[in-house]
Amino acid sequence: MVFSKGKRDKFSELLVKITGNLEKTTRFCVEHTIANHHDLQLFLETVKDYENQGDEYIHIITKELNQTFITPIDREDILELAIQLDDVLDGLEHIGAMLEMYSVVELTEHMKKFIQTIHQCAIEISQAIECLSSKKLQDISTYSLRIKEHESNSDNLLRVAVKNLFAGVKDPIKIIQHKDIYEALEGIVDDCRKVANILDSIAMKNA
Repeated sequence: MVFSKGKRDKFSELLVKITGNLEKTTRFCVEHTIANHHDLQLFLETVKDYENQGDEYIHIITKELNQTFITPIDREDILELAIQLDDVLDGLEHIGAMLEMYSVVELTEHMKKFIQTIHQCAIEISQAIECLSSKKLQDISTYSLRIKEHESNSDNLLRVAVKNLFAGVKDPIKIIQHKDIYEALEGIVDDCRKVANILDSIAMKNA
């Protein structure tokens, strides 16, 4: 059983809302300029608001799964997908907390590149979820492949970022802080790849 081509069912609607919220979050992260502590605090508070909205969607979808006997696809797949999407959002909130904790009021170019990559992954995820909800399962692979390419590129970006960090920064505390942030950002891209893997699995099982 798969999502209907006609009117969206409640699970499809919720997954679209979850990915829409994620995409709004990543767009904000790309567009918001951090130049001082006020900007940093606004960044953290706004991402936290998005994360709270994501938690609300997870609560709703879990409740609906518990109350629904027949689901459009396996309930375990719906829940796993929703939770993995929420992990991506949680990762962004964690980045905001790290930036605030370390008082990072100016993002490096590598941090900006990571955030842009995460935003691109969010766009691909949104498109893949649209394919899932429209029963265009064969089109999901187009977007999952792009996500996996972004993840591969982020591995290279992490290596370059850390190499440049050790080569150009003398303060050992700053090195540790920035390395932590780079690795956490790369971890979010890894979580996006996990979303792609789940989508591929759902597409294969319901083809």
